[in-house]
Amino acid sequence: MFRRVRRLIGLTPKSPPPRRLLNARPRQVQFNPPDMLETVHEIAIYIHRFHNLDLFQQGWYQIKISARWEDGSLESCGTPSRVIQYEASNGVLDDILGVWRIDDTDHSFSTQPFKIKYARQDVPLSIMVSFNFHIGKNEKPSMCAVLLKFELMYAPILENGNEIQASFDMTPAAIHEFKIPPKALIGLHSYCPVHFDAFHAVLVELSIHIVYLKSGTGTREKLSSTSEMMENIAAESCEEHNQIIGQGWSSKAIEIVKSLLVSLEVLLEEIKNLSKAIGQTVDDLKNADIDLGRIEFSGSSVRNGLSSTNGIYGSKTGGEHLAGMLQNILQKPNGTVDFGNDDILYSLSKEELLDAFFTLGNHLSFLWNTFMKFHRINRISILEHLRGVWAMDRKADWSIWMVHSKIETPHPYLRSGADDSPHHIALGKTVGVKKFNDEPAQSATIIAELHRKTIAQMKINSCSIQDMQIFDDPSRAPVVLVEQHVINLLSNSTLHSLDQNDSAIPSAPEQIIVPKFSLEHKRSGRILRVVVFVHGFQGHHLDLRLVRNQWLLIDPGAECLMSEANEEKTTGDFREMGSRLAEEVITFLRKKIDRLLKYGGCKDIKLSFVGHSIGNIIIRSALTESVMAPFLKHLYTYMSISGPHLGYWYSSNSLFNSGLWLMKKLKGAQCIHQLTFSDDPDLQNTFFYNLCKKKTLDNFKNIFLLSSPQDGYVPYHSARIELCQASSWDQSKKGHIFMEMLNNCLDQIHAPSSERRVFMRCDVNFDTSSQRRNLNTFIGRAAHIEFLETDIFAKFIMWSLPEFFL
Repeated sequence: MFRRVRRLIGLTPKSPPPRRLLNARPRQVQFNPPDMLETVHEIAIYIHRFHNLDLFQQGWYQIKISARWEDGSLESCGTPSRVIQYEASNGVLDDILGVWRIDDTDHSFSTQPFKIKYARQDVPLSIMVSFNFHIGKNEKPSMCAVLLKFELMYAPILENGNEIQASFDMTPAAIHEFKIPPKALIGLHSYCPVHFDAFHAVLVELSIHIVYLKSGTGTREKLSSTSEMMENIAAESCEEHNQIIGQGWSSKAIEIVKSLLVSLEVLLEEIKNLSKAIGQTVDDLKNADIDLGRIEFSGSSVRNGLSSTNGIYGSKTGGEHLAGMLQNILQKPNGTVDFGNDDILYSLSKEELLDAFFTLGNHLSFLWNTFMKFHRINRISILEHLRGVWAMDRKADWSIWMVHSKIETPHPYLRSGADDSPHHIALGKTVGVKKFNDEPAQSATIIAELHRKTIAQMKINSCSIQDMQIFDDPSRAPVVLVEQHVINLLSNSTLHSLDQNDSAIPSAPEQIIVPKFSLEHKRSGRILRVVVFVHGFQGHHLDLRLVRNQWLLIDPGAECLMSEANEEKTTGDFREMGSRLAEEVITFLRKKIDRLLKYGGCKDIKLSFVGHSIGNIIIRSALTESVMAPFLKHLYTYMSISGPHLGYWYSSNSLFNSGLWLMKKLKGAQCIHQLTFSDDPDLQNTFFYNLCKKKTLDNFKNIFLLSSPQDGYVPYHSARIELCQASSWDQSKKGHIFMEMLNNCLDQIHAPSSERRVFMRCDVNFDTSSQRRNLNTFIGRAAHIEFLETDIFAKFIMWSLPEFFL
């Protein structure tokens, strides 16, 4: 048998086949071929680092990992099979205590405990742990998914120092689960970030590598012990020798061989892709003594080697038959593995199937061990490559919950002005008098709910790792309707003439422009990326922390300012709040620029703003302050989350309107007067009317207006800066003032620019089926606050359009 196996893998010359005594009576030897077809799904998890984005408590933390079949119990858990500590945690030994451990009771793996002391702290872990899921002797590859469970364990820091209890008595603080679909269990290599929940904002960077292998390591011993049995199998009659479809064990054996072939194909392809992507050759494959079917690892795939008559199955007897079958299976026009025609497979003998099983198993073991060695040497480069692939795949993976529409917007667009004809929707679309059932908020709700019902009936058949925070119940995730307006550019001559005649752009006062703010002549140094987050009415500076965390995951180098200037001061005048925010931003920028001057300088600035509710009005008010003038040309992305840009006119929420009236009467909040245009008897002297005339939006390169038709706190049209039905019917002075404000805002979005400006309206429809019917849902506050309590909508938008947040 040794000679036959060695001949099959190309190590010895072909020898004559054994004599077949067709009329001889076989010896009475117990032989059951399926007993030898044991396989295993190995899931290797490389844990690169733990990054604290925003944990609320200092203490000792560790990551606990377990794996189980989706429909199984404790008995079906994956077993930790090997752990490799790639490198010692240099420089952080004081913050890491103990060693990793395996718990045999629940078959879990736990990293060593590490101490978290401050935000954005990195803890390198560099551990590879493998979980094995053994497939029994008579079982096909699993058609069940695997659930990976990650637990964030916590223990407080004791008063007597760094030590924690000897028993490592840590309690679970948060859980994050992922599903590995059955398709992925044959072969997968993917980046997989773990973020836990809103109260435990961390990033655990890891990659997952999966292979389907022949179980056990004593292959040669098994082959040697069964050589005599193989001779007896060869002596059986043709009816017994050629097992066809009716035989159960043959069907299972064929499924196993096919899965091993796919696993081999995936692993070889991934090794080739990774080697090319990171620019490193796999020397162990290039210099391998074993001839894997004459496969050329530098470029060809498995099918090229298996098509050779002198390849893996190069014998002139049944081996030639098997080689032809493999050629039919693997050599497809599109390069994919097609197992639709199994007639040739089912005509194979037991001996040929066992030969295929053991030979493929040996090759897979060799390749898997080679890959693990290659990964250990190039783990950082491999992780970075897989992270890039993962980021590019987000738009496709999360497109289930996003509905895109693209609108080309001509310039100049139509204005209503003093026209007596029905009002025009700005952005170039003319409408007549609408019916009441055509209310945009209602239409958006209907579209989102229909889409949600479609998702509920959808069968997701993906081979990617599925985040159970989203995929556990896909119909409950937010549905986002993205309306993208691409604004056409003006010609250079038009821009030049407009620049000469445009005297409305404010110039910076001389005392503000100091040398350290003059960045035009800096050709070296960094680009300073600053994002300012501004809370809403009676809010807290950490209200937008979930959006901030997503931004930091996309751009770890961003400098984030969580504005505190107006905390507990949001009932006053918007002008005062804007002035305080402007001073806070300028102070922050000066500090960051001064710091960069010590490290090569600052060659440019990208200044972005994110606001929630009236925080958006505070932002726009701050941009009118003279101290901000030097930085207006550096404005980059503006994300408005449910901002009342046109005030509270034409609000359809009568209950909320009553609350505003009470606040004006009882508390005398100036900002409420301004929001409702009662701050001046002359509407043309009101705060909002004059704010809309000032250029607060025209310098942003990217503008996102996030709204929700379920939000009863902010009028839908005001958050989207668009025409509403009630205003189109209003022929009073109020209606004309509203239209003038609307067009002034949209004029800024269409301001002449040499660069393409992107303007998007994003409707977010939250799932409210699980929310109890209470006052919050009745008055529309639930959706308004949901923007702050979940980050799934932000994941969908930001990771699908990452270029606007970098």
